[in-house]
Amino acid sequence: MNFSDILNLFKQGKASARSHMKNLIEMAAIDGVLDLKEHDLLLKIAKRNNISEAQLREIHGNPTKVSFKLPEDRRERFHQFYDLVHMMSIDKSVHSEEMNLCNLFAIKFGYAREKSAELITSIQGNIYNNQSHEETYKRLEWMLD
Repeated sequence: MNFSDILNLFKQGKASARSHMKNLIEMAAIDGVLDLKEHDLLLKIAKRNNISEAQLREIHGNPTKVSFKLPEDRRERFHQFYDLVHMMSIDKSVHSEEMNLCNLFAIKFGYAREKSAELITSIQGNIYNNQSHEETYKRLEWMLD
């Protein structure tokens, strides 16, 4: 792998991370309220994805400048979807708009429409039981095809 290949992988990862932050902001804001738990989770996920608070504010302020970018890696795709379900569930009150958006994301992420509700419910259960992305992925991998 040459330097150009590595640089392209980095750019793809950064674009995917920015897209992920935009999706999370959209999920957090869909019910009209961005509460403290949602804000804290957003900052935690941004930090994990090497997105600064300034970049996060830029994404929030200019969402049309960030295009949807689906991660090519299956595990990363699941991790991003897990984060979206986590954002939806963090306040323990799931509104119908949030569930509709989450189902839309499930389909955009390539998960079967007929399995999306079960997948979301299963991820929520794992989140409530403090299971990590990776533990949840291992438990639910069979549902992802």
